Amino acid sequence: ISFIGQFSIVPGLNKVVLWAGRFILFLALVTIIISFVTPWISWITWKNICTVPQEEKERQQKLLREKQQEQLSKRVNLHAENVLKPREELKLQKKKEKYGKTQRWTLSQGYRLGEAEEGVNKCSDSAHGTESANNEALRKRKLPEQVTKPLPKDEQPKPRKVIALPEEPSEVGDGVITIVLRCPSGRVFKRRFYTSCTSEVLLDWMKKLGYHPVIYTIYSTFPRCQLELKNGSSLEDIGILKDMVLNVEKKDS
Repeated sequence: ISFIGQFSIVPGLNKVVLWAGRFILFLALVTIIISFVTPWISWITWKNICTVPQEEKERQQKLLREKQQEQLSKRVNLHAENVLKPREELKLQKKKEKYGKTQRWTLSQGYRLGEAEEGVNKCSDSAHGTESANNEALRKRKLPEQVTKPLPKDEQPKPRKVIALPEEPSEVGDGVITIVLRCPSGRVFKRRFYTSCTSEVLLDWMKKLGYHPVIYTIYSTFPRCQLELKNGSSLEDIGILKDMVLNVEKKDS
């Protein structure tokens, strides 16, 4: 009897085990499907969210720039209103005060040396009816002529001398030389002259290049010596008979 009972129980247990295995297999299959489908769905969702039209991006960037520009303009206006404007008003007030003092000084009545003292002393003497020794000495004092004589009118400034170099020869030939002038700045200038030109033409050329003869002069290269540029002497007279390189240097103090 016991054997028959055990045999009847085994088929029911087999069904339970079979259904349990099927359920576990189904869960495994669902898990595999979810593991494959979930990333794909997430990727599609993220792509849809992150995909923004180019025009929308440009519009957002433009709005952001306008907002930043507006904030910057507010800061600049605030700084100008609170700092720059009071500073300018203070400078303007100081200029007005200074101009007022200068104007009062320039509009005051001027006197020659000794005239104001004489006028004051005369008034005091006339009031008291007497003349002190100091006032008498002041009255008899003779001021220098350059003080008492009327001031000369403003002289017209002398017209500036216009530097005009002689016409440059067009071609090299007899009596024509080429002079190279090296300046302290490192620049080099070249020009042709007639040997019959006065030696002062070199000074005029140097001055026209921006080097005044009061400070600068012209030296020969080798041997190094200062050229004697005299009035009335020509380039031929001072020994410049061929093409030459000259240097502009400061005068020896």
